[in-house]
Amino acid sequence: MSGAASSQFPKLFSPLHIGQVELKNRIFFPAHHTNLTGAVPTPELAAYYEARARGGTGLVIAELACVYEPGGVYSSALLMATSDECIAGYRTIAERCHAHGCKVFAQLFHPGREIRQSPDGGMSLAYAPSAAPTERFRVTPAPFKIDMIGDLVSGFGDAAKRLEEAGIDGIELIVGFGFVLSQFLNPRVNQRSDRYGGSFANRMRIVEEIIADIRHKTSSMVLGVRVSADERSDEGLSADEMITICKAMEQTGEIDYFNVSDGAATTVGGAAYMVPSMALDHTGHHAQVQVMRGALSKPILMAGRINQPQLAETLLQDGHIDMCGMARPLIADAEFANKAQRGEPDQIRACVACNQSCIGRVHKGATVSCIQNPVSGRELDYGRLAPAQVPKDILVIGAGPAGLKAAVISAERGHNVRIWEREPQAGGQVMLAQQLPGRSEFGGIVTNLLEEIRAADIEIICNREADPSAIAADPANAVIIASGARARPAAIDRAEGAHVVSAWQVVEGKANVGASVVVYDWLADWTGLGVAEKLARDGCSVTLAVNGYMAGEQLPVYTRDPWIGELHRLGVTIMPYARLYGVDGNTVYLQHTASGEPMLIEGVDTLVTSMGALSDGTLREGLAGLDREIHFIGDCVAPRSCEEVILEGLKIGAEI
Repeated sequence: MSGAASSQFPKLFSPLHIGQVELKNRIFFPAHHTNLTGAVPTPELAAYYEARARGGTGLVIAELACVYEPGGVYSSALLMATSDECIAGYRTIAERCHAHGCKVFAQLFHPGREIRQSPDGGMSLAYAPSAAPTERFRVTPAPFKIDMIGDLVSGFGDAAKRLEEAGIDGIELIVGFGFVLSQFLNPRVNQRSDRYGGSFANRMRIVEEIIADIRHKTSSMVLGVRVSADERSDEGLSADEMITICKAMEQTGEIDYFNVSDGAATTVGGAAYMVPSMALDHTGHHAQVQVMRGALSKPILMAGRINQPQLAETLLQDGHIDMCGMARPLIADAEFANKAQRGEPDQIRACVACNQSCIGRVHKGATVSCIQNPVSGRELDYGRLAPAQVPKDILVIGAGPAGLKAAVISAERGHNVRIWEREPQAGGQVMLAQQLPGRSEFGGIVTNLLEEIRAADIEIICNREADPSAIAADPANAVIIASGARARPAAIDRAEGAHVVSAWQVVEGKANVGASVVVYDWLADWTGLGVAEKLARDGCSVTLAVNGYMAGEQLPVYTRDPWIGELHRLGVTIMPYARLYGVDGNTVYLQHTASGEPMLIEGVDTLVTSMGALSDGTLREGLAGLDREIHFIGDCVAPRSCEEVILEGLKIGAEI
């Protein structure tokens, strides 16, 4: 560690003892779903964890593994620690991370009633303490029989024993978030009348038995618990209840640490706090963890929007926590710890909490990744890029996310790169997105890319129009076209005098709107939601008509759901299944996409259309005869989201 780095983040890079394990620093990678695995750990999962260990992380906590099969298997990508078949994969993870001085814990759980569907697509038979239904997944479970509870307890101990044999350093139990142990502890869910229900002591019994079974079957493993500071629902465990539970666990004398996060899987509102988007206020979580810190004596680990080393150092120095969890920040930049330790915090690719490629991809059944760092989850393919065999002079047309990423990766491999951008500044559509309410952090994608451009010494020439003759005259021997897209106009019947503007014009401040507004959202993504919120906050009466099942249909649920909640608070009317047909002086004409029946909205002053984008393909035809290596990427090929175009930038930069 350099002296500058040591003085800048001394607490963050000080060792921490937990149980009999010494961690080299105070940064850990919390457990989270990846879909990189089957029932046992895979080479892809090992490579994913090793990248963070190589990047300087002090502790990796492997994603949750189920310990008991009845009612526990809801995905073919769910780790199962129910047989010795898992040992080899965990051993590989332990060895790969230990080689970089990084310790490894592993998380054990059972979902109880919080289960979606079985791997074959049908509805799973869920088991829980009682037949109390769950709101979010609309599941009514079967109650655990008494002998099943004994098997569940043994399942935790047997799984811990297997992980110890694999060389894993510690076990983490999930005792919150609405999963099975939370269900036993919660008097509003646990309606049993036997020794596992009723009194607090009875509801605590299963947790105490699991702790005892793990300690009996293992030797000196660290044993911690992951809890919610507040499950954030009327039926969930409250902050006060969770403190009482943690005190009881600490009094067993067998718990080595508490890992505190937020929210629960049981409700739409509570689930959003498990992976808070950029728009959610997370400061209340930090305050609640301080309260827990005062009530407990064991080390406190915390995750929750700690995306900068400066914030981590402040939290540690103030004594509020003992270790900082960084899931999405380390997905965005596996080298986070190394960069901070070298005294280069400005080089860190800061997470913007868009949730698009991390939890958003996982919820779609795809593997985890990052909108900014598509190498994440693809370490075996792109983790170690080979230097270019023949360095080239590369001209990139367009300084949006696709062009910037292609330029950075190309330069890192040894090519000489420069960029032409027709606008006065780089960034493309990201510069529009960041202007909407709650989306300012999204601009960090461009901020981070421009820092990488600066570090690679790549020149960006703005206000430089790229026509075929100018490109042909340039000496570059390879050209990457990333010229982006423009707003798609609405092709509708429009009476004279109808006031129609585009969402892009509203965001850019180039349109005046009346008091009563219809926002028509064809794409059902962030644009319609954002423009509706902006206009509602400006005092307009807003109806959001969406050509989709719901507003924000294409967005990650942990971003969409709280956003729709905010629109409800602002009084925005949402009309789904709507196809725009036309507009006259004060009426917007829509058609129901399922029934075909007309839907009219009257008394409208302004129609704002969000129709998606049209590719800017002007250069493709003009360059058709040019004897030059030419690649087209991003929205100029077909309009998509920032995730896809940055991935294409990575791919072409790795290939060229």
